[in-house]
Amino acid sequence: MKKDNQNMDRAIPVSVQRKRKMAKTGKYAAIVAVVIAAAVWLGMLMMASADRKSLLISAVDRGTIDVSITATGKVSPAFEEVIISPISAKILEVFVHSGDTVDAGTPLLRLDLQSAQTDYLKAIDEREIRRQQLVQLTTNIETQLSDRRMQIEVEQMKIGQLEAQLRNEQYLDSLGSGTKDRVRQAEITLRTAQLQLQQLQQQYQNEVRVKQADLKMQQLQDNIFERGLTATRRILDDASIRSPRKATVTYISSEIGSQVSAGGKVAVVSDLSRFKVDAEISDTYSDRVAVGGRVLVKIGKERLLGTVSTVTPLSQNGVITFTIAMDNPSHPKLRSGLKADVFVITSIKDDALRLRNASYYTGAGDYTLFILKDPHTLVPRKVRLGECNYDHVEVVSGLEEGDSVVISDMQQYKNKEKVRLQD
Repeated sequence: MKKDNQNMDRAIPVSVQRKRKMAKTGKYAAIVAVVIAAAVWLGMLMMASADRKSLLISAVDRGTIDVSITATGKVSPAFEEVIISPISAKILEVFVHSGDTVDAGTPLLRLDLQSAQTDYLKAIDEREIRRQQLVQLTTNIETQLSDRRMQIEVEQMKIGQLEAQLRNEQYLDSLGSGTKDRVRQAEITLRTAQLQLQQLQQQYQNEVRVKQADLKMQQLQDNIFERGLTATRRILDDASIRSPRKATVTYISSEIGSQVSAGGKVAVVSDLSRFKVDAEISDTYSDRVAVGGRVLVKIGKERLLGTVSTVTPLSQNGVITFTIAMDNPSHPKLRSGLKADVFVITSIKDDALRLRNASYYTGAGDYTLFILKDPHTLVPRKVRLGECNYDHVEVVSGLEEGDSVVISDMQQYKNKEKVRLQD
């Protein structure tokens, strides 16, 4: 019994104690590791995640930015002419259809001109009557003025005789054969004749001015009538509706017998081999759109260059319109009626820190963008963006060259501090 107690009181070897202690520590470490792993796993489950394949990620780099402002545009024929009816008439015959290609001078349709031609022939007769009236007026004026000149000549001859008589009376009076009364009477008679001559001359000058005014008035009236007659002749010529140039008929009034009014549209011809772009932009940018400015036009994935050719001076409903002459107006991507994105280039910035342009960009200002912190984590960052062009946005602050930035819509993660990427 004593021997058994001695065995029980014997000390445990150190090596055994060490093994027991290590076993106990390992057990606790395993428990802690499991807890940490569980916590990490739970944290990852609770962290917001996004599918990497659904996101667009762009790297920040340096390069040139052609700063531009965005407008909307529509492709239209470089040449398009609306042909109107010069008179009110019926359509008697149509020679072409929409889509036909015609040469310059090709008849498009024929109008009923019988009434207009009758009026024109009456006007021709009236012109001849006016010409005869002008000849008659000129002859009458010349006759009246000739009679007045004859009276003046007769009066001048009479004055010559009276002057001779006055000299004779004065001579006789100097010899004592005449009298003072006879001399005075001769002087009065001569003075009266001189006054009558002056009166005739003044009347002649007045009549010349009046007759010249009458003649000029008649000539002006005849000129006005002649211009009206010429206009009528031109209207009749235009009434035989013809194409002004080689083009494609894009519209034609084809209903035979229908009445068209003067000034009404009867046809439209367009040159469908060459195109321009009609664009509009907010009038807040009116000072940045000028004739001669360079423009990039995007049609689908195609990029075409052009130049601002015209700008409307007035704003309507908050927008101004302008026309773009294309560098290659015959490009196969250009089709009448196509919508186009227009970028008016306003300046060029070299060696700018830039980010790819996408739907996230709505104008210069402050943004919260998500950057790639590590291969599997996105974190938000405050950045300031400047101006843009069709490809890139200027980075003012908040990003560095080489940063990878999500340029997709991240609105659903706006309050998240981290976003886990799932492959």
